[in-house]
Amino acid sequence: MRVPRRMRDAVDRVRDAGRSGRRRLGTYFLVAVQAGLAAALAWTVAREVLGNPDPTFAPAAAVSVIAASLGNRTRRTLELVVGVVLGIVVGDLLIHLFGTGPWQTGLIVFLAVSAAVLVRGTGALVTQAGGTAVLVATLTPVSPDLELPRTVNALVGGVSGLLVVLVIAPLNPLRAVRRVADPALDTFACQMTASAEALAHADVRAADEVLARMRAAETELDRIDEMVTAADEVVRFSPVRWRRRRALAAYRRGAEHLDRAFRNSRGMVRRIGTVLREREPVPPELPAALEHFSEAIRLLHRAFLAAEEPVAARERVLRAVRDAGEACRRDIGFSGTIVVSQLRTVANDLLRATGVPADEARRQVRRAAAAR
Repeated sequence: MRVPRRMRDAVDRVRDAGRSGRRRLGTYFLVAVQAGLAAALAWTVAREVLGNPDPTFAPAAAVSVIAASLGNRTRRTLELVVGVVLGIVVGDLLIHLFGTGPWQTGLIVFLAVSAAVLVRGTGALVTQAGGTAVLVATLTPVSPDLELPRTVNALVGGVSGLLVVLVIAPLNPLRAVRRVADPALDTFACQMTASAEALAHADVRAADEVLARMRAAETELDRIDEMVTAADEVVRFSPVRWRRRRALAAYRRGAEHLDRAFRNSRGMVRRIGTVLREREPVPPELPAALEHFSEAIRLLHRAFLAAEEPVAARERVLRAVRDAGEACRRDIGFSGTIVVSQLRTVANDLLRATGVPADEARRQVRRAAAAR
C-alpha cells in the first residue's frame, strides 16, 4: 500500500526531530554533569569549609554560571559577583538614608537596577543587582548581617562553577566542536549536491525541497559558532586543554565565514529554483560547479579535523569557479548568470574559511572565473 506523501513528510519530520534531540543531548549532557558537580562543590565549600549556616545561594550561583551561554561563563561569574556587590552597596546606602518599607524597597530596587544598566550590565548583572537589593531591603531588619554571607556565597558559587568547567570536568574542545560541526557541514555539503542534481535534472520541486531543508538547518550552523566560542574559552583558560589551541584555531577562524557561505548558498539555491521555473538553459558546467563546491566543503571539514592546511579544499573551490565561469560563457539566462555570480560570492566565503586573506581570496576567484 502506498503511503501518502503528507504522511511520509510527517514521519520524516518526527525522525529529524528525534535525531536533533539526540544530538543536542549528546552536546549538552556534559553541561548537566558540570552543573551537578558545581552545585555540590559550592554547597560543600560554603557550608562545611566556611561554616555558612545558609549556603543556598552558593550552589544557585554555581548553576547560574554553568547555565550561562557556552563561552560566556567567565563573564557570567564576574557579572554575578559585581551584581551582588552593587545591590548590597545601593541597598545599604538607601536603607541608611530612608529606612525600610514598601516604597523604600521599590526605590532601592529601581536605583540598583539603574546603576547596573549604567555600568552596561547584561541580564545577569542586572538580575543579581536587583535581586540582592530586594533581599537587603526586605531582610535587613530581621537579618542584619546578610551582606557578607551573600557576597561570599556569590564568590564561592562563581569560583566553583569556573573550577568545574575549566579544571575538574572541562569539555573536550575538539570533540565538542566536531559533534556539532559534523552534522552541520555534512548537511551543507549534501544540500549543495542535491541542488546540483535538481539543476541537472530540471527538477523544480527538488530545488524547493533543498531550500526548505537549508532553512531548517540554519540552527545547526548557529550551534557551530556557539560551540567554537565555548571551546575557545576552555583552551584559553583551562590548563588541561591548552595543547588544543592550535587545532581549534582553524575552526575559530573559519566559523564566521562558513556561516556566511551557508547563508549566501541559500540565496543561490533560491535563484536556482527561478532558473528552473523559467526554463532557462542550464549548461552542464553549472551543476558540475555545484558538485565541486559540495566536495570542497567536505575536504575543508576533513582538513579541520586533521589540523592540516586545507589545500585540496581551496583547489576544489577554484575548480568550481572555473566551471561556473565556463557555464557563463555558454548559452545561459538572466537568473543563471545570477547563480554564477552568487557561486563566486560563496566561493570567496569558503576561501576565507580556509584562511585565505580577503584581498587574496577575491583575486583568486577573479582569476579562476576568467580562466578557460
